[in-house]
Amino acid sequence: MMPDSHSRSALVIGAGIVGLCAAYALQRSGVAVTLLDPNPPGSQCSSGNAGALSSGSVAPLAMPGVLKDTVSMLFDPVGPLHIPARYWWQGAPWLARFALSSRRDTVARIADALHILLRGSVDEHARLAREIGRPELVRRNGQLHLYPDARSLDKDAGGWALKEAHGLRIERVGRAEILDLEPAISSTYATGVYLPDEGSVTDPQDYCEAIARATLSAGARFVQAGVATLQRTATGWRANSGDAQWEASHLVLSAGAWSARLLAGLGLRVPLQTQRGYHLQLQPGQHAISRIVVLADRKVFLNPMDRGLRIAGTVEIDALDRPPNMRRANVLAEHARAGVGGIDATDARAWMGHRPCLPDSMPVIGAVPGAAGLWCAFGHGHLGVTESVNTGTWIADEINGRPGTVDRRQGLRAFSIARFKGWKV
Repeated sequence: MMPDSHSRSALVIGAGIVGLCAAYALQRSGVAVTLLDPNPPGSQCSSGNAGALSSGSVAPLAMPGVLKDTVSMLFDPVGPLHIPARYWWQGAPWLARFALSSRRDTVARIADALHILLRGSVDEHARLAREIGRPELVRRNGQLHLYPDARSLDKDAGGWALKEAHGLRIERVGRAEILDLEPAISSTYATGVYLPDEGSVTDPQDYCEAIARATLSAGARFVQAGVATLQRTATGWRANSGDAQWEASHLVLSAGAWSARLLAGLGLRVPLQTQRGYHLQLQPGQHAISRIVVLADRKVFLNPMDRGLRIAGTVEIDALDRPPNMRRANVLAEHARAGVGGIDATDARAWMGHRPCLPDSMPVIGAVPGAAGLWCAFGHGHLGVTESVNTGTWIADEINGRPGTVDRRQGLRAFSIARFKGWKV
């Protein structure tokens, strides 16, 4: 294939929602985009998420005291977090970094950085949905996070306080307020918090496909091909599939959980770990709830989507190439029944996907020092949908040389690949 010699051209590796948002913003800014992925746009992890738009989720997964809870969960094969025994040794370095990230001063720094990236993201998704002609895909009727009692809510008090300190509007609700919002909630849940400014996506797959169509309509190319290696050229970067190659002046790496493998070929190391997430998709018509409901004690999200109620949750740290453990997906129905009446999981569809996670809960965004034209946009973990639109805008602005705000420059420094000790080999 002939190389793209356009001086303002970019290869975007990965057509998940982060890569799609980057490609969309770049193409609209006048950069000629070639989008590469072995699978159809949005068809992998981006299609299977809980659909939450959580602009206030500044609390990292590793909060102070997390180790105590983590150790007990590791031995529960259907608990919210599980690492199979055969993977303990391989996963130990990542878990060690995860534990270090839970120090109070580190958590405060992470929250400040995530706030910069997350700020305004629900508004930005609503804008994007309007621009691509699908405004109905972004729902803005809040999220309801539920707990059995005040004691269980108090366990998460640190996280809620951190979010509130960064501007998230939180309303404490009791049993009466819960039933006013969602009458189908079972008596198991007596208290919680309502987040009126948060939102959700009603169909993540449709959303991704709509972004892809708008990007291609604006002139971008999509090539359904895998990328095996990356190479620097005299004028930019080359992506090789083994059978074909593509060149451009810039390359944006948004390959999700596979990003670390491509960087390793350049001698770069990042502690990227796949967290295998599961969901159950119920048959259409079971919309007992009207918004995202989170059973916080069970770490389970319920989202009434266009294609049926989605029950999502659980984290399993394991290898990319291991087959899924669908027992973890099927147990989600039991969790959902504890919170919402009338759940019928007959003929439910089970799914597993790979969330790309860094131990500090922060993505890698921005330029790679010493590698002009190479840009990172991966590792968004549980917040990939929410963070995607602002990530795409940041990447497009950086490639176009647009100076960002002081806050954004601070954010890009925080999210840089250079934050990892020994990242360059």
